[in-house]
Parts: sequence; C-alpha cells; structure tokens
Amino acid sequence: MRTLADTALALVSSGRGILAADESVRTMSQRLEGENIPATEENRRLYRELLVSTPGLSDLVSGVILCDETLRQHASVGDIEMPFAEACHRWGILPGIKVDTGTSALAGAPGALVTEGLDGLRGRLAEYAAMGAAFAKWRAVIDVTAATDYALSANAHALARYAALCQEQGLVPIVEPEVLCSGAHDIDVCAAVSDRALAAVFAELEAQRVDLGGIVLKPNLVTPGLDATPASAEEVAAATLAVLDRRVPPAVPGIAFLSGGHDNDAACRYLAALNVEAGEPSWNLTFSFGRALVSDALHQWGGEEASRAGAQAVLLANCTRAVGAVAGRAPAPLSA
Repeated sequence: MRTLADTALALVSSGRGILAADESVRTMSQRLEGENIPATEENRRLYRELLVSTPGLSDLVSGVILCDETLRQHASVGDIEMPFAEACHRWGILPGIKVDTGTSALAGAPGALVTEGLDGLRGRLAEYAAMGAAFAKWRAVIDVTAATDYALSANAHALARYAALCQEQGLVPIVEPEVLCSGAHDIDVCAAVSDRALAAVFAELEAQRVDLGGIVLKPNLVTPGLDATPASAEEVAAATLAVLDRRVPPAVPGIAFLSGGHDNDAACRYLAALNVEAGEPSWNLTFSFGRALVSDALHQWGGEEASRAGAQAVLLANCTRAVGAVAGRAPAPLSA
C-alpha cells in the first residue's frame, strides 16, 4: 500500500505541480457568472471535468485539489461515467479535497481571521478517503496588518489539528499558511510575517506529533504587497529561500508554492528564479497554482463545448510554463 511519504513524494518529486480547482460553490459560481456562463451544478461539473480530463495534463500535474461538490460528482472517461476521484486516478492524477469551511473573525483579534472546519472533520476525512481522495488541503489566511502572535498561533493550531487528523485517516495534508499579498507592505514586512507564521506552524505540527515526512507545505512566495513597488524575481527568490532555510525542517519532502494574487507570468518568473537560487535544496520545490493556471482556460471555454479543446490547450500552455519554472527556466513572454 502507498504510505503517506509515498503520496507526498508523488505529489512533489516529479517536476510536476498541483492544480488547485477547489473553489467553493459560491466562488466558482461567481467566476462562471463573470464569464456569462450560467452558474449551475452541471456547468461547475463540466468545467472541472474539462480541466482534469485534458490530454497530457498528467505529464505536468501530479494532483488536483477538488471541493466537496466535485468529489461527489461523476466524470466521463470515454463512454464510461465514474466517480470523480476514480476518474482522476484513471487520468494519472491524484485527487485531493479541500476540507476547511472558510474563515471567520478571530475573537479578540480585530482584523484577524481563523479558518473553520474542525468540527466533524475526522468523519469527513474518513468519508473522503473511502471515496478515493489521496490528500487534503486546509488554508490559513494571514493578513500582515493583523498578524499578532495570537492570530498566528490560532491558525497554526488549527492547521496542525487538521494535519494530524488527515494522517490518522491515511490522507496527506497540504499545510497552507498563506500570508496575503494584498496591501502596500514591502518585501521585508512579508518576510518577517512569513517567518513568524512558519515558526508557529512547525511548532504546532511538532506538538501534535504530525509526521513531517507525510505532509506537503504550501506557503506564499515572499513578495511586496500588490500595491507596493514590485521586487525583482531574484529578490523574491532570495527572500523566500532565506525564510524557508530558517523555518522548514529538511524532513518535509516538498514545498508547493501558491500563486496568491499573482498572475501566471509573475508566479512563474518567481518560481524559476527560486529554483535557480536554491541550487540543490533540502526539499522538492514546485507549484500549487489555481487561478494562475485556470483563469485563461475558463475564459476560453465560455461554457461552449466547441471551445473545450481550445480551453484545454490554454491550460496545458500555462501548466507547461509552470513546470518549466520548476526546472529553473524563465518563462517566455506571454506574447511570444
């Protein structure tokens, strides 16, 4: 049987990345409506099926993160209808599941958020594992303006409780402490908050006896806020690696960076510079992008079956750029 370490390595060690297609029903509906596509359950299913069934995607993507609705749906593999998780396995991609239930205001911490979803999580994880999921995801949201020690500790504690429950049920936890890139803060502020966030997370993971060899870390890249003066890709790489070297134990098999609010071009440039700067790091470095990979495909599709192949071609192009960045190749300009 595949162990937690086997699954974690399969997700991060092949030069491929993880596709995040786990938007909630509400968020996915808003994105469909933004493209003038009716926000129906069937259209949400068709869109996720379009992504994961893309020919050749498994050469670029090792896993896909889904939401509860999608994991309970069926997909078409040729002329056969089967559960989505089974279809992902057929396509050579490990299925994962988002298990947090969103954020709420953290009591006693003005402006800070804490991620919810621990109630009943053990039972939900057991069900997802029985449905064929191989890994799970939980996102903590950290705003630099509200990153008190209390806020960081509360989110780190929830992440570690989630991770321990995942491993109990045989699922690899993706541990995602995201320092948001919204705002006008500089790169040093992002680095300081990211450093404190990771310190809190790994202290809690150790306290709750989480096996670090069976997790995937999904952090933010260390960048200035989107409203600040941009930093070069080399500056982002150096700042990010400095934080990781201080805070991430070598037992962690891999780090899959989120794109946050950065578009495909910026995220790929940062990732390429990071892999060049890292040389031979202690961990596998890859990506776990969502909008940076799929937004163009959604626009190309527009809900039209005739545009399905074109949308899949756009998705493959964006994934190819990201995989090239994992290999340290600077992406070609989007206009090329």
